[in-house]
Amino acid sequence: MKKYLLGIWYSFPVQLIFLHFRKYQLLLLFWFLLASAVSGGFMNTYGANSLFLSPEYLGKVNFFSSFLVGAAFGGFVMSWNITTFILFSSYFKFLATTARPFLKYCINNAGIPVLFIINYFIQIVRFGKYKELMNEGEILFIMFGFIAGLVLFLLFSMLYFYGSEKAILKNMQPLLRDPQQFKQQFKPEHKADNHQQIITVHYFLTSFLTYRKVRNVTHYSRLFLDVIFKRHHFSAVLAVILAFLLLVIYGLFLDLPFLQAPAAASIFVFFSILIGASGALAHWLDTWSIPVSIILVLIFQLLFRYEYIDIRNKAFGLNYEKRELRPVYTLSSLVSLCTPEQMKKDSLNMIQLLENWKKNQQEEKPLFYVINVSGGGNRSATFAVNMLCKLDSMMKGKLMQKTALFSGASGGMLGLTYYRELYRQKQNGKITSFSNKEISANISKDLLNPIFSAYITRDLVTPAQKFSVGPYRFVKDRGYAFEEQFNNNTGNILSGLLKDYKADELSAKIPLGIFSSTVSQDGRKLMICSQPVSFLMRPKIDSLRGITAEPDAIDYAAFFKDLDPYNLRILTALRMNATFPYVLPNVWLPTKPIVDVMDAGLRDNYGQEITLRFLHVFAEWIKANTSGVVFIQIQDRKKGVWENDLPAPGIGDILYKPVTTLQNNFYKVQDYMQESMLSYSKAAIPLHRFLFMYQPPENKKGAALSFHLTTREKYDIAEAVMNEGNERTIQQLLLLQQTIQKN
Repeated sequence: MKKYLLGIWYSFPVQLIFLHFRKYQLLLLFWFLLASAVSGGFMNTYGANSLFLSPEYLGKVNFFSSFLVGAAFGGFVMSWNITTFILFSSYFKFLATTARPFLKYCINNAGIPVLFIINYFIQIVRFGKYKELMNEGEILFIMFGFIAGLVLFLLFSMLYFYGSEKAILKNMQPLLRDPQQFKQQFKPEHKADNHQQIITVHYFLTSFLTYRKVRNVTHYSRLFLDVIFKRHHFSAVLAVILAFLLLVIYGLFLDLPFLQAPAAASIFVFFSILIGASGALAHWLDTWSIPVSIILVLIFQLLFRYEYIDIRNKAFGLNYEKRELRPVYTLSSLVSLCTPEQMKKDSLNMIQLLENWKKNQQEEKPLFYVINVSGGGNRSATFAVNMLCKLDSMMKGKLMQKTALFSGASGGMLGLTYYRELYRQKQNGKITSFSNKEISANISKDLLNPIFSAYITRDLVTPAQKFSVGPYRFVKDRGYAFEEQFNNNTGNILSGLLKDYKADELSAKIPLGIFSSTVSQDGRKLMICSQPVSFLMRPKIDSLRGITAEPDAIDYAAFFKDLDPYNLRILTALRMNATFPYVLPNVWLPTKPIVDVMDAGLRDNYGQEITLRFLHVFAEWIKANTSGVVFIQIQDRKKGVWENDLPAPGIGDILYKPVTTLQNNFYKVQDYMQESMLSYSKAAIPLHRFLFMYQPPENKKGAALSFHLTTREKYDIAEAVMNEGNERTIQQLLLLQQTIQKN
């Protein structure tokens, strides 16, 4: 028994697993992150597991989508095998004396991949049944697709290495037949090779999965063994280079929808590149890998700083070419945009818009509707659209006509802007009607696949490709991929520029939209609007009383007045509003010095701050011309939820609590501040607030904060519109309308 256990302990598969934990633990980090994401640990809040467990291709989860993920996983496994083979082969000299040493290595190195696959299939069964509402046959079909893709990729890989090994043996054969030449090139070394004795192995798995005893290689020349390994290393590196070139070619044609692989496949490819690069640094640079990496980063930083290379994302449509016209980003330049004179001038323009809105209502004192939507990815976008459809239906199609202003953040603005565009198209006679079911399906379509595909190919490896917006050229990156996919999902009706909305918004044919984002350097709000809004750059009370106060917001069009600001794509305005960190790139602006902007939710996840400031500025007009404000808020999370199970403090809190406190309480802090602002506003303005919230079914987890939704999540979001709280709020809104009309 002892001999049997020792045989297992000193077997090649077991010793390889231990070697992975002893050496180059960074390579195991990739497996840990993938396993954690698949199991619902890593980035679970953002729905990372759904990307792996319900992969979409061309909008469908099926055999072929899973096949592509399996093939990409095969690429990751091979990249890991190649990298570790190069790093570890010198520890196992006996491999050089076997037939097809790389194949033997892959078979014995399969322990970690097999464990990952077992866990992956367990999670697929659970997820498919409860999240995607699949039956057993559909789940098995997806699993079979994954295995088919994996096996096919591994088969082609092994055929490649089989051919390369035949070539190696063919080149070595003349030397083996000529003893004299062999002795000249591979002289026996009687000195012990300390390196080859580090790892003791007694048995290894063969190609037929049978155990074989390791051959004694002490009589082989060290030089001979090293040459065998180096020639296999060369074949492995050649395979990585070939895969890289194929990835470059793939990126050149990424605009074709059928080339947009599932997001999970893109993640596997991305990790394959990272694991290959880290392995190459560790092997070729050895102890110099860290110093050389630091030097490369510093060189890259210098080139980036002086704009010799530029990987930054830009606002598509804005003029970046005339550097001499770039505005200076200083406090004095911002103050000059919101002088009392300028604010009064812009206010009069807005009064004209409000008068046009009132004429369109055909009532003496109509209710003044404003809509705010919260951020939250596709979850918020889908709930916002479903809620708007419901409200509009109950108001007999008059919701958009009655609405004067809307604002918000991230996903909610994607949904609300799409709904407004449908209304605009109908007003202009381009469409006659639209189905609520169809537009709900459109807004909930996947957006993550093109983002990750573009990130892996265009952002990392493929030479820059460009496109035009007016007279200006921009690089196609994952920001462009996001915009194009969102436009495609919504029927290609959002292709306009900011200037295309100017007349319709001024005449109040459609609600006025204010798209905001957050300047990452100082937290100021960048407001993008077709109308001048300098009066929103700082609180009204400061300007009227002459109190000097820093503007905490920026009128985008006024600040970039010399750089063609109205040429901005409306899709880009939406993306700047919804720039989720890391998923989408921050947008850098042509200023002196350069600043960049990110998601509006960082400053105000509900859009309420802009709305309340607007209502304060025009409070007198609202009191004189309306019957009060109907403030509709559509949010993707329940407010005022008390967490009964607060975790008991532990020693770990000393380390990470100072860092995570703000992150864990981010939305709660905003809730507290928003409620406080609203309470003051109600005292100054006749305001009726109607809050609609997405609440998941009781005892069920809500939809993930992601640009991807599962079938169950789409169903739950649609059902949430009809819950008791939202139905009651709708009835209260209708009752208010009826009361005002009677009076």
